[in-house]
Amino acid sequence: MPFAEVIVDIAHSDVDKIFDYACGEGISAGMRVVVPFGNGVTTGFVMRVKEETQVLPDRVKRILRTEDERPALTGEALSLAAALQERYKTPMALVLRLFLPAEMRTGKVSERYRTVIRLVREEEIPARAKRQRELYDFMRANGEADSAFLREMFGAAVKPLLDRGVLAAEKRRVFRDPYRGVEGENTAKKLTPFQQNAVKTVEETKKTVCLLHGVTGSGKTEVYLTLIADALAAGRTAIFLVPEISLTPQMLSQLRARFGSTAAILHSGLSAGERFDEWMRLREGSARIAIGARSAVFAPVENVGVIVIDEEHDGSYSSESSPRYNTFDVAYLRAAGNGCKLVLGSATPSVETYKRAKDGEFELIRLPERINARPMPEVRLVDMRREVRRGNPSPFSATLREKLAECLRKGNQAILFLNRRGYSQTVICRDCGYVATCEHCDVALTYHSEEDCLKCHYCGARYKMPPACPSCGGRHLGYVGTGTQRVVMELKKLYPSARILRMDVDTTRGKEGHFKILKQFADREADILVGTQMVAKGHDFPSVTLVGVLDADMSLHFADYRSGERTFQLVTQVAGRSGRAQEPGEVVLQTYDPDNAILRFAAEYDYEGFYAHEIAMRAAMMFPPYAKIVRVMATGENEAETVEALRSVYEKLQTLYAQRPEEFLFFNRMHSPIKRIQNKYRYQVLMRLTGGGVLKDIYEVCAAEKHKNVLIYVEENPANLS
Repeated sequence: MPFAEVIVDIAHSDVDKIFDYACGEGISAGMRVVVPFGNGVTTGFVMRVKEETQVLPDRVKRILRTEDERPALTGEALSLAAALQERYKTPMALVLRLFLPAEMRTGKVSERYRTVIRLVREEEIPARAKRQRELYDFMRANGEADSAFLREMFGAAVKPLLDRGVLAAEKRRVFRDPYRGVEGENTAKKLTPFQQNAVKTVEETKKTVCLLHGVTGSGKTEVYLTLIADALAAGRTAIFLVPEISLTPQMLSQLRARFGSTAAILHSGLSAGERFDEWMRLREGSARIAIGARSAVFAPVENVGVIVIDEEHDGSYSSESSPRYNTFDVAYLRAAGNGCKLVLGSATPSVETYKRAKDGEFELIRLPERINARPMPEVRLVDMRREVRRGNPSPFSATLREKLAECLRKGNQAILFLNRRGYSQTVICRDCGYVATCEHCDVALTYHSEEDCLKCHYCGARYKMPPACPSCGGRHLGYVGTGTQRVVMELKKLYPSARILRMDVDTTRGKEGHFKILKQFADREADILVGTQMVAKGHDFPSVTLVGVLDADMSLHFADYRSGERTFQLVTQVAGRSGRAQEPGEVVLQTYDPDNAILRFAAEYDYEGFYAHEIAMRAAMMFPPYAKIVRVMATGENEAETVEALRSVYEKLQTLYAQRPEEFLFFNRMHSPIKRIQNKYRYQVLMRLTGGGVLKDIYEVCAAEKHKNVLIYVEENPANLS
């Protein structure tokens, strides 16, 4: 009798081990099964099938049933899950969940079918059976039709023909298409010499990872699509990752134009049924290209021929929930396991990635020119200190107002980039200094004028705008900062006839929120697009000739070693949206620090200069890539319990620190900069390590900590240190 090694789908360290169950011949590795467990039943994952077990015969229970006709998890998925579990010391059940749609695990979604009726044999229908005759004639003309449609059209005439075998009914699988009508136009172009060289280099290099460093508008996407086409032609599959959900419909339209329905999309914005069907198309092989944000790296495609990570520098590629994986690490394991290339693309690669390419670990490929040698848009730095001295309280400098008016007069489009959403940043009492903060998170609230309310951008809580200061009763409540709503209101006053779209988290809720706004703008239904970071990446609007960056300093002075890098990336990326067609583009960069080196490099599109400046600073300060920042976080609703849990883990880490001090550059415990989010207190141990040798031990220390009401986790080079 065969036995199955099963991981039960319970994410708890106490049951994070293999359980043996007796099984029938039809069970194989990767299947989901229902098993007796404790006093009840639960689902589990079959990791392996074997002929013998060490468990006593009277203790072995039997698998009750399977959940799938074929294994849900591929052999590659099981191997990859084992590697990730070892790497991040996370319960295996949590790792395995990454490979499946959540609703599939919980049984809340299933395959959808419809009944189709076909004409299967001819028969002479008597004239007196008028409705049957009409139905028969209809079916002779059409061959088949949907059952519900026929019953609505011909009523009771359907059953007799089915009973006599003239018609036959059959159930057919229906796939829910998340973006019906997103087909796009096949715009395949002849590759430029630089693009041809890029494709040739990727396909011929012996290195697994290639960094495609191309200026904005240089045609990186065409290189990706050619590599995918070559992979498909070789009978293989492809994974295409983008950083923002907003970019997936645009990229999907290009993939479908080129490759038809063989492209499937995976991201959190889809409905449960759509996500399940797209995943199933990939698992069954009817779709061979997976496109999506971070989680699509776990797509169930086999024999992968190329993996693309577009805008590889983006912070969204790091998971902020357990297991806290980095997308590059998972993609690299898949590329190495499949013997394929991992292509990283960016106009502004992360400092860590670029150093690895410069050092020869990755293949460095450059696309130094825009398509057809179009010039990069001219960037004009505007000193906002002078605007203040001139008595200009507006978020728009005189230069930007003038350029906007000129752009609208010529019938062109403009994008205004702002690094925050809402009406303004904070509400403050000018009498006592009170700042409106969230009851559940230690952060300031943001005023939203359209709903006349205050919102927390960490937990989503909403509050009424107080008529007076809750602290002193004063009525001099003011707004500090500028948000997207306020920018739109000011624009409407300045340019009453201009059509304006706003794109931020508040206006893009729902699966098609991003797509609808971008399509409206692409179809010239608006003149100005005001948006946050989601307008900065990957979009191609030929009619945009002006980009305005309203708060270039916003991300420059965060208490984060990456603040300069992020500012350079954001400014360069959003500037690249301008002048992508025949007419040259312009960028107005508003700043209170016009002499800042980072902004100067960005204004000149000087990535090499920026990199030299940044890598020298990192080397001097021993920041990544010369060291690794590791944060151990403890979060819980009870502050005393959270502090106690952190104290416990700190003492064990302190022992590591005492034993191997040469591997630590910094070691200390403290509360997090934002002490509370969503009613959970946050305390941390912050470390800077000289290498990765002690990292495994840190994970093991934290995995061994068991606290009922406190979550303890490890972050490596966290994208957000707040």
